[in-house]
Amino acid sequence: MEARDVIKRPVITERSADLMEEKKYTFEVDVKANKTQILKAVEEIFDVQVAKVNTMNYKGKFRRFGRYTGYKPDRKKAIVTLTPDSEEIEFFEGA
Repeated sequence: MEARDVIKRPVITERSADLMEEKKYTFEVDVKANKTQILKAVEEIFDVQVAKVNTMNYKGKFRRFGRYTGYKPDRKKAIVTLTPDSEEIEFFEGA
């Protein structure tokens, strides 16, 4: 799997913004990716040193649209902790 296939997008919420101060960054990742692949992908894309990776799996929610029923796709989230001497990841251009 390529590094850009592993990391789908950053998760930007109020809680994840608070975690960024502790050098913890949240990403939505491929459901099949493991912690080692996530670690290597983040180090390759952002040129930082990763200390730890925590992952969470979410099952898709049940949804109805009129008489049709189904489930939303499953998803996986990863919280990546950087080493203390590592650079910070910039998602937004400084203002």
